[in-house]
Amino acid sequence: MLQDGDLAPLFDLPSDGGDRLALEAFRGHWVVLYFYPKDDTEGCTIEAREFSALNREFDSAGAVVIGISPDSPKSHDKFKCKHELDLRLASDEEKTAANAYGVWVEKQMYGRTFMGVERATFLVSPEGRLARIWRKVSPKQHAAEVLDAVRQAKTSA
Repeated sequence: MLQDGDLAPLFDLPSDGGDRLALEAFRGHWVVLYFYPKDDTEGCTIEAREFSALNREFDSAGAVVIGISPDSPKSHDKFKCKHELDLRLASDEEKTAANAYGVWVEKQMYGRTFMGVERATFLVSPEGRLARIWRKVSPKQHAAEVLDAVRQAKTSA
């Protein structure tokens, strides 16, 4: 299980718009990685819209926001277009990043057990270390909480 201070696992994933997102490319910047289960579902849409609405403030604070789910890049494109999202979305169809970050977990719903993404957020420092981890996140108001943490981390760094 990853902890604050650990090196953030590197990834290089396909993303929306036909691009690729590699964590290493953002070295020197604060990075907010938020893992979510599925495009265009209620909680995931709330979370994405809140991060998107604050994206300029994250940018002003020197942080890049990246959402990661097992959905395809094409699904991400539709999701971004439908909800007019202003953020980067990475596709982890093979669950390599989800496994590396410990968020591909056994879940239970309506009496059935299945594997899925645990909603979690990781704040990565400019040096590539985990500065803060939020697990089992509630989507509402989470983006504002993360933005406050970015601002605090920058002032204490």
